[in-house]
Parts: sequence; C-alpha cells; structure tokens
Amino acid sequence: MRVEHIRQILREHGAKTCHEDRVLRAWTAAKPLACGTRRQKSEDFLPLPLRNALPALNEQLGSLARVRSEHPGQDGSARLLVELADGQAVESVLLPRDGVCVSTQVGCAVGCTFCMTGRDGLLRQLGSAEIVAQVVLARARRVVRRVVFMGMGEPAHNMDNVLEAIDLLGTAGGIGHKNLVFSTVGDRRVFERLPLGTVKPALALSLHTTNPELRARLLPRAPRIDPAELVERGEEYARKTGYPIQYQWTLLEGINDSDEELEGIARLLAGKYAMMNFIPYNANEGLGFNRPSPERAAEMAAYLQQRGILTRLRNSAGQDIDGGCGQLRARASVSPILTDRISGKRSPH
Repeated sequence: MRVEHIRQILREHGAKTCHEDRVLRAWTAAKPLACGTRRQKSEDFLPLPLRNALPALNEQLGSLARVRSEHPGQDGSARLLVELADGQAVESVLLPRDGVCVSTQVGCAVGCTFCMTGRDGLLRQLGSAEIVAQVVLARARRVVRRVVFMGMGEPAHNMDNVLEAIDLLGTAGGIGHKNLVFSTVGDRRVFERLPLGTVKPALALSLHTTNPELRARLLPRAPRIDPAELVERGEEYARKTGYPIQYQWTLLEGINDSDEELEGIARLLAGKYAMMNFIPYNANEGLGFNRPSPERAAEMAAYLQQRGILTRLRNSAGQDIDGGCGQLRARASVSPILTDRISGKRSPH
C-alpha cells in the first residue's frame, strides 16, 4: 500500500486536505486516527462519514506491519523482525538516541558479497505506507526523531515509494529533513531526483573502497560509478542541501583496511563537506569475511582525523545478538519460499 492510497480512502469518505493531514499526523505519531487536539475534539472537526470509516482504516494500517519478534541489544538498540500483511518479513532497528532504521525492500538486488540480505535477491518492493508503518511501530515503543533508510533493500531501486514515505515523514510526521537519511550504494537517479523534492533528506553513500575494481567485486550489481565520481556527486548534493554526506565504509579484514585505502580516502574526501563512518563488519556465518581488530579500526579512524577528515568509528547495532541486516529474517524462515532459498534451493538488497 502507498501513502497516496490512504489519502484516496480518506477522500472517498469526505476528507478534505486538512482532514487528511490531521489523520496522517495522528498515524505517523502512533496515536489513534481520530485523535484531536487540546482545543478541538475530532467530532468537532472530522466529517461523520470519515469518523465512521476510521476503525476499519485503523485495522488496515495496523496489518501493514506487525512485530513478529523483538531482540534487544546491550547498546540500547533493539532489532525488530517485522511481518508484513502478505507474510513476508523485513527488519527494523530501534537505534540508540531516538532513531530507527527501516527497510525499503524484501531482499535486495545489489548482492553485496558481505551482506546476508543480498543472498535472497529481491523478492518485492515495499509500498510507501509499509515503510512508514515501520516508523509507526518504532514510535509506539519509544521517541523517534531520526529515520535512516538503511535496512534491507536498496532505496534507489524503490525510489517512488521511498520518496513518498520521506515526504510524509518530513511533513505530517514532523521529522527534521536532515534527520531523514537516504542510504544508497550510489545511483545517478538519486542525485537527479532528491534535490527536486519538498523534503530533501540527508544522504549516506556506501563507498566501502576507493578502488573501482574492488568495488565492482564487493557490490556486483551496483551501478558502475567510479568512487571519485560518487564523491563529486555527493559533494554537489551536500552543498545544495547544507547537510554533510555520510560515507559508509564496512571494514573487512584484509580487504579494505589497508594503508593504501586510507590514502585513497584522504585524497577523495580532502576539503569535502563529508563524514566518514567506519563500521566494523557484523559477522555473518558462511560469507567468509571478518572484521579487523579493534586496534586496527581505531588506528584507521585516528589517521583520517589527523588528515582533517571527520571520522566516526561505529558499530552496527545489535552485534551482540548477531542481528546484522538479513540475519533475523534468515533465521526466522518466515515463508516456504524463504526456507527453500536459505537451504540452497533457489527457485530472485
């Protein structure tokens, strides 16, 4: 379901734009749909046919995404296995410091070699309302002031739905535009479309290496964009929006943790409005990658700081519960199709 379909349902029951906005504000805040204000009750504001339709709509919206299981981490995060109306499942992560990470697809077509999600291929797109519903689930549990589109899936491959969700969250949802973070491996369409929206999100670019050939091997089905071009396009967007680009770099021992890579990062990001996020690999059994030692990761971050590159050393939320993207879903085996894929019977983030 898309957000526009919800608006259509509301209009069919007599809602005007102001009524749509009232109901959608209540939904994105995880409040009852007929919620009024301190000065105005819903019966004094919403048309009677619309009020009568809200219980059925509330049930429909509630079925978009339900928490199948919750896995708290020692860092204050909690990974949610979220079941969708058709029985498929995605993962959301309640992040420390009032954030949530949401999924945009069931599976993913990019096929990053170090990612569990990519092993299944792309099963289907999420509708914009299913994306927003993950935020609603999070807000029912804790305060959410930041949303990162960094869970299962590649947002650039589901652009219309992701941008529609971003527009709602940045307006009726009351989330600051710079606190909506669109994460992508890099797609030229992103740089064309994001500046055109009313809500312009912050941008996180998955770089992972400065070596074009290595990047092609690590991200086999990502668009072929040279890392230097990716950084230049990111810089243009950063200057337009006033938000620094967050570059994501999953640290893989013996793969992209060399001194040569450090020199490449320093060269590419020198003078850029950017931040480098080093994320030590969250081990996935059977994928054949390891994270560098904590000492090496800290050394890399310190070196870039000395070179004038703002760098953060971060851990993927929920490492203590083996909760990397795709791991909870893989363990749950929520459908016969998924069970076949996990067992190797492939029959397509």
